[in-house]
Amino acid sequence: MNKDSIKELFQATKVVAIIRGMKHEVCVKLAKAYQEGGIRFVEVTFDQVGSPEDTVTAIKAIRAACPDMHVGAGTVVTEVQLDLAIGAGAEFIVMPNCNPALIRKANSAGLVTMPGTITPTEMVTAHEAGADYVKVFPVRALGPGYVKDVLAPLANLKLIAVGGVSPDNVADYLRAGCVGVGASGSLVNKEWIAAGQYDKIAAVARQLVENCKI
Repeated sequence: MNKDSIKELFQATKVVAIIRGMKHEVCVKLAKAYQEGGIRFVEVTFDQVGSPEDTVTAIKAIRAACPDMHVGAGTVVTEVQLDLAIGAGAEFIVMPNCNPALIRKANSAGLVTMPGTITPTEMVTAHEAGADYVKVFPVRALGPGYVKDVLAPLANLKLIAVGGVSPDNVADYLRAGCVGVGASGSLVNKEWIAAGQYDKIAAVARQLVENCKI
């Protein structure tokens, strides 16, 4: 699937599930649960103090086990991590910050780009660097009202809310103007994972997707 088709699917389904700090076997089980719940995008993050190979292995494993899922790399902050993500077959990258050089390099490689920002200045910088989407992170303390206020003068931005997004508030962020969200929380509930209750995670994923239909 080409980049435009991936973007079209994301804007139709609106949710990226975020996995952080899980072994690749668990990542695959989570991805299958997300897929069962209707989520089509999953982000596996790099650990800035751990081995990047864990992320690479997880991306490859999910792509092999779930060919209908679109897999990206998250917390990409260096060119080395970007190169590893590309080599692993990532289709999109998510960043916690705004690095125009990485945005441009990822675009050149054909990846969908989602850099992180919090201020209007950062958002415009990311957009001008060619970001496909602009992640508002961490949005938890600011809420949907902040998104709505930013988009009043900057309606051309395609914002994604990340940080504290749940089935309870996802519709609020979409009504405020976000084109999508990144979600973790109950999607990586450690007690359910330990108990093998992936059906509960699939149910949360299903509710999240359903609540995006506004």
